[in-house]
Amino acid sequence: MPHEPNPWIETSDVIPMFPTLVWKLQVQPDVREVLDARIFAALKDMRRGLPPLKAGQGWQSSQMLHEREDFRELVVCIDRGVKSILRFLRIGHDAFQITGCWATVLAKGAAHRMHSHPNNFLSGVYYVRTDAGADSINFHDPRRQTGIIRPPVVELTSENTDQVVVKVRNGMLLMFPSYLEHSVDVNTSEDDRISVSFNAMFSGFTEQLAKPLW
Repeated sequence: MPHEPNPWIETSDVIPMFPTLVWKLQVQPDVREVLDARIFAALKDMRRGLPPLKAGQGWQSSQMLHEREDFRELVVCIDRGVKSILRFLRIGHDAFQITGCWATVLAKGAAHRMHSHPNNFLSGVYYVRTDAGADSINFHDPRRQTGIIRPPVVELTSENTDQVVVKVRNGMLLMFPSYLEHSVDVNTSEDDRISVSFNAMFSGFTEQLAKPLW
């Protein structure tokens, strides 16, 4: 980080502390082809008899999709992703379970308000269809105390912003801490935005804590 010359200072440095990490994994094309075909077929079956979504409307499935056979390949991808993250974080407890998995469809004009997923450790999203105008997710600064004083800034940077917009694309598996608040802007594309979300928690903890809050 550049600093203006100061005759009183010999050296200076910036120490990044307590980072909040978001992991982006891109599913291989051959695996994604199988995943998406099964997901589209499952959604068609789940929404059979329901009217098409109108502009501004959204729809969510039940939260137990991980127990369905047609989501088995996605569960395998999630399991591998969670295990990789636990190794990266040097966590000594590697027994975990998916506590919920559900599909979300947002029609043109629909959005998803800011929220988090309490009583879980990791959350994530697999993106099935994200066209231009529906290809981002917002993450909000979890340090609430930073909002007490909000002086004006001349330029938004990663050091002074309170929101980070992450671009996503079809076949991406995004994973992040469940405490991290996130939201989705209005879908401005002509097609439905389709994604599958999930939560993961350490096995045993789910029996001792209150149930996960989606």
